[in-house]
Amino acid sequence: ILVQFKNEAGEITGTPLDLPLSTDVKKLSLICNSLLQKEESSPFLFFINDVQIKDSLQSCHDNKVFETEKTLEITYAEQSVFKVRPVTRCTSSIPGHAEAVISASFSPDGRYLASGSGDTTVRLWDVNTETPQYTCKAHKHWVLCIAWSPDGMKLASGCKNCQVCIWDPKTGKQMGRTLTGHKGWISHISWEPLHRNAACRRLASASKDCTVRIWDIITGQTLYTLCSHTAQVTCVRWGGSGLIYTSSQDRSIKVFRADDGVLCRTLEGHGHWVNIIALNTDYVMRTGPYDPSKADIVYREITETSETLSKLANERYKNVTKDQPELLVSGSDDFTLYLWKPETDKKPLARMTGHKNLINDVKFSPDMRLIASASFDKSIKIWNKTGKFLATLHGHVQYVYQIAWSADSRLLVSSSADSTLKLWDMKTYKIMIDLPGHADEIYAVDWSPDGQRVVSGGKDKVIKIWRK
Repeated sequence: ILVQFKNEAGEITGTPLDLPLSTDVKKLSLICNSLLQKEESSPFLFFINDVQIKDSLQSCHDNKVFETEKTLEITYAEQSVFKVRPVTRCTSSIPGHAEAVISASFSPDGRYLASGSGDTTVRLWDVNTETPQYTCKAHKHWVLCIAWSPDGMKLASGCKNCQVCIWDPKTGKQMGRTLTGHKGWISHISWEPLHRNAACRRLASASKDCTVRIWDIITGQTLYTLCSHTAQVTCVRWGGSGLIYTSSQDRSIKVFRADDGVLCRTLEGHGHWVNIIALNTDYVMRTGPYDPSKADIVYREITETSETLSKLANERYKNVTKDQPELLVSGSDDFTLYLWKPETDKKPLARMTGHKNLINDVKFSPDMRLIASASFDKSIKIWNKTGKFLATLHGHVQYVYQIAWSADSRLLVSSSADSTLKLWDMKTYKIMIDLPGHADEIYAVDWSPDGQRVVSGGKDKVIKIWRK
């Protein structure tokens, strides 16, 4: 069969080659590496019409992915050379919180770990010794959400008492004054990406009071308030191209200009509350200047200025987006997801159906090729970047609360009300390892950006760290 290779941008590589149907992924990789004249061979993924070739051309042909009459176009995509090893065991169970753990998150470089709890505190944990480091006290009600600044130097937390606090992870002390002004609890926090602002001064907080406030954390002032929603704002994402995206229980998603808060467009289609939105650039913006495939993650912040870090973050952002507009995926109580190109269009690119209950979490893989959605129907679904359904991951026997991708996009971990974490292999879409150990529902899970550890927390008040 005649095969023509092309890259993800659609540019043709080499001339058409005559290959037997028995050609498998290994052989395709060898051919591709030699066509690109690579000194060191890279791992590749191969696709025919957005369908991944898992074994050989023959099996794709048997599944009617293509016909043999015309020249077959195969798209190749370079995979990360860096590999994350699956976590297999719990290395620490750290008590400390007096109530349920509601959120847990690693800092962008993986050095620090923070958690927010119903006991009104934020706690910082020492990742290397796996012991408690600081207890941050200022909130007077449950801490509902936490968010690291993209330079890793600050942590923001929002509580049920309508307040936002900023913390210094090096000392555990509060930075500046408490940010007050919201009239309802804080549901979500998002920082301005590092490549847009080296100082990490601005953040957005979403609230039950139907508004989103943009803060200058140095002065403690609200710069402006986004008031277009008519019900609780559930999620806010600060995009990489100067836009802020918000989702709400008024069933809409809104796009604002980050510089002056002007409403650009409203995305409508969901028939019930929109619970969560995610961008395909979330991972690269979360990790900013810290590239997990390079081992210099830990030492960089000490030697570099914030301007240098911002430049590095910008290079990484440009590298992954290749000047393409951001994609946004939304998950709703109407059991569906929508895929959008919110910078330019208010019509959805795809409506993704199949879940039988509300969607609780959705995330793009770090390489931006896959989308995972977690639902109260006890399943996780995997979709490709065009919104096409690929697989359902069955295994949990209760609600799935949260999911987290490994940095190399090859593995996914999920947390559930059934008190287990499960690790899934994205090559086979099968369960790889079952991780029991918690005594009750697990609300929060995160995978460190350097791929070394997974953290989980929930109703049993314990933080667990899992390693390979």
